[in-house]
Amino acid sequence: MRFLLDDMDFIFPYDKMYPEQYAYVSDLKRSLDAHGHCVLEMPSGTGKTVSLLSLIVAYQYHERKMGRPERKLIYCSRTVPEIEKALAELKRLMAYRRDVYNIDDGDFLGIGLSSRKNLCIHPSVRQEKKGKAVDARCRDMTNSVAKAKWEADPESIELCSFHENLNELDQDHLVPYGVHTIDDVKRYGEEHGICPYFAIRRMFMHASVIIYSFHYLLDPKVAEQVSKHMSKDSIVVFDEAHNIDNVCIESLSIDLTRPMLDNAARSVEKLTQTIEEMKAKDASTLEDEYRRLVEGLHGGQEGNDDRPEDEDFMANPVLPSELLQEAIPGNIRRAEHFTAFLARFVEYLKHLKDITFIERKPLKFCAERLSSLVRTLQLTRIDEYAALQKVAAFATLVATYHEGFRLLLEPFETDNATVPNPVFHLVCLDASLAIAPVFERFSSVVITSGTLSPLDMYPKMLRFDATVLESYVMTLTRDCFLPLVVTRGSDQVEISSRFEVRNDPAVVRNFGTLLVEYCKAVPDGVVAFFPSYLYMESIVSAWNEMGILNEVLKHKLIFIETPDAIETSVALENYRRACDNGRGACLLSVARGKVSEGIDFDHNYGRAVIMFGIPYQYTESRILKARLEYLRDTYRIRENDFLTFDAMRHAAQCVGRVLRGKTDYGLMVFADKRFAKQDKRNKLPKWIGQYIKESDTNLATDVAIAHSKRFLRMMAQPFEQSSKSLWGIDEILDKQRGLDPDRSHDHGDEVEERRGQLAEIEMDDAFNEISDEALMQAMNVDVEMQAAPPVAAH
Repeated sequence: MRFLLDDMDFIFPYDKMYPEQYAYVSDLKRSLDAHGHCVLEMPSGTGKTVSLLSLIVAYQYHERKMGRPERKLIYCSRTVPEIEKALAELKRLMAYRRDVYNIDDGDFLGIGLSSRKNLCIHPSVRQEKKGKAVDARCRDMTNSVAKAKWEADPESIELCSFHENLNELDQDHLVPYGVHTIDDVKRYGEEHGICPYFAIRRMFMHASVIIYSFHYLLDPKVAEQVSKHMSKDSIVVFDEAHNIDNVCIESLSIDLTRPMLDNAARSVEKLTQTIEEMKAKDASTLEDEYRRLVEGLHGGQEGNDDRPEDEDFMANPVLPSELLQEAIPGNIRRAEHFTAFLARFVEYLKHLKDITFIERKPLKFCAERLSSLVRTLQLTRIDEYAALQKVAAFATLVATYHEGFRLLLEPFETDNATVPNPVFHLVCLDASLAIAPVFERFSSVVITSGTLSPLDMYPKMLRFDATVLESYVMTLTRDCFLPLVVTRGSDQVEISSRFEVRNDPAVVRNFGTLLVEYCKAVPDGVVAFFPSYLYMESIVSAWNEMGILNEVLKHKLIFIETPDAIETSVALENYRRACDNGRGACLLSVARGKVSEGIDFDHNYGRAVIMFGIPYQYTESRILKARLEYLRDTYRIRENDFLTFDAMRHAAQCVGRVLRGKTDYGLMVFADKRFAKQDKRNKLPKWIGQYIKESDTNLATDVAIAHSKRFLRMMAQPFEQSSKSLWGIDEILDKQRGLDPDRSHDHGDEVEERRGQLAEIEMDDAFNEISDEALMQAMNVDVEMQAAPPVAAH
């Protein structure tokens, strides 16, 4: 499909387009034209990714056509499967442009970046099980120090041949133009003997579209290395960004345990020993470092502030740029003085009750000073110094920020732990701190997801002004999902996951009965979500004693999500197999878990999703209490408003898994009496809220089952999409002319007749033989069509 969007040539890789997709790309273009930020909530399963990519690729070509510099797209997603999915969608789009419209995209490059662990092709390094070990071994085989040692004595050290081969190639053409998924780049690297990870990083400057994880922009320690050279005119997109505030907070929060501090103390001893050895062998190296540090952190780094691509481990957290130009305090310039300072600080953290004075200024420079020392000492296996690096980052953040952070000491590592293991938390409370550099640097930032309601919460929490704030409704030919609020069991006992009643046998039994009845009534897959792992364990245990699990097993197999990622992957695979072979399955999962965030249950994999209770956070957490207090004092966001907003966005994320397109269908069951309250439902996305009928907001189990059976029978009937929910080129042109696409569709015959007559008139006009009667007749059809009453779409 091809049409003009304002004055821009827009190509969409399908023959039809949803009305909400048209509204989405129109608002997105408006935001880009204004060089502003936007928050867009698009219904699940309505082609958000393909709409976004189509618009921005068209926008890039339009900018180039108008003689303006092309604006690079930096597309951030959360998981590797989602990155791969976006790259595959971009690949289809570019193939469509080439095959259908013969557009030459020869100089277009779309690439995705993941971790070294996911991209490494070195035979021995990729065998490492932990990502940090892969990173460390990779650095040892690719850094400039290793190269210098190898040149002096090739037998003394092993270099990575894949990385070395890159240096032999034209640095502007390490990978061919086109769109490459992560698997494509790995395959290309294996075929040509080059390193996929560094090939992608070096090609960033030439790429039109870069797709990678949130952390490459939001985690300052990573962003400083990977994203520092991105153009300010780039368009930044955070997809599936409903949790972006949590990602920002996690990137600047640090936890320290006693074993970590012990490990850091050992690392300091090792550093001290290495310094003594270097003094004996090559004291001039340490003296050179001292002179550089007198000039300033970045000012004396051999002519520029670009750190080598292989030395990204010890990057510092967010530091103001003016701080980086200062000279390091004299008491930590000498390597031995700095290690003594670190040892004192680590001991202080171990014994907080001791009164010790530590100056603030040296603490600010800890992370960068450690980074400089590691480079000077030419250390290998840097992963062994991870605990010390954490302590240094902790010191820098504590000393740099006066607001937006809180220090908390917890006696237990987790909420349900019984064995004391104290944890010292440096908790970031202000999500805007991590994302502020992104908003300051880039002119257009797009925050988009299927569950962002209420939209105004994000500009408040992240401190930015939005040019466009929009939530789109879902246009449906048939109501293909049915939201139901079940407030009580068939015995009229109210159901809820509130702390006071959550373990009441009657509530537990009614939850179980609801699951059994839905497993009886719904074909294929049923997915149930619980507020937490702890609650799911207690409920499943109680159901087992009551015989409810045996009842479920009569109709479907049961699979359970666990905190272990590998176990959950196996459970998911077997769940899908059970759905495919007709046996049917029930998957018990947790809100905020892996299943709720990145897994789609399309078609037979999810015909019903049940949300047992409201997934509130653990309100006794001191970290949560500190954040709520900060939000209240700083942004005037009340505790209850934030808790409800957070719970409802996760509930919406869970139930949204059931619908992955307009040809799909499913049931959304909210099993808790509190969902019946208007203040809860108002915080659901508009596309879900619009289909909740008032009569379906206070149901007993038996009534909900009756409604569900009727809905499933209706969904089993054949149907065709109408122009209400699917537009062709004619409907889009009518929309642009200000006509109602539905009405135009209903008068299709008259429109066709009118078009035919007008075509005849144009032919007659060409021969100067225009017929007055034909012209009047054509005009009459037009007038009649506009005067005709609207006909309801079926």
